Amino acid sequence: MKTRWLVLFLLFTAVTAGAQAQMYRWVDSSGRVTYSDQPPPASVKAQKKKVAGRGDDGGLTYSLSQAVKNNPVTLYSASGCGACDEGRTLLKNRGIPFVEKTINNSADAERMKQAGGDGRLPFLTVGRNSQAGFEAGSWDAALTAAGYPETSQLPANYRYAPPQSAAPPVEKAAEAEKPPVRQPRSPQPTNGNATPGFRF
Repeated sequence: MKTRWLVLFLLFTAVTAGAQAQMYRWVDSSGRVTYSDQPPPASVKAQKKKVAGRGDDGGLTYSLSQAVKNNPVTLYSASGCGACDEGRTLLKNRGIPFVEKTINNSADAERMKQAGGDGRLPFLTVGRNSQAGFEAGSWDAALTAAGYPETSQLPANYRYAPPQSAAPPVEKAAEAEKPPVRQPRSPQPTNGNATPGFRF
């Protein structure tokens, strides 16, 4: 009796193992969404998804990916700032995935102020907590409290995203280029033998 159940279980497992397949989703040139177990044709442009503007996040350990998800790290810096360079080095040596925002003008400074900065650089945000100025002990304590490991656990092929302006000017330009929203028009009633007011 037990052998029979074991054989049935193994048979069921073998049959369903073949049903496990990777699914692909792509949008073709006419805008149709296609789902398939076959990879998209070469003519379809591959689109790589990024998480919160970060670099390649593949291969992070579970504890590190949870820390990144729950307490993302952002470094606000400026060129020619020695303390900013020291802070960036600390983050990289410790293996902390972070986004770097540069302060180059008053719009960038205003964006940093909205994030809680007081104008001192470097400015670090770890989740909802922030650190103005560089002090290695307080930065380490904030990162450890947020769940980041004390030694680097980044994969060897991890690449940090390049620094971005804290207030990129692209946002305003993109809004100006948007076409006006067209309101759908209701169809004109047809003259035929249909009852007035009747619609399909």
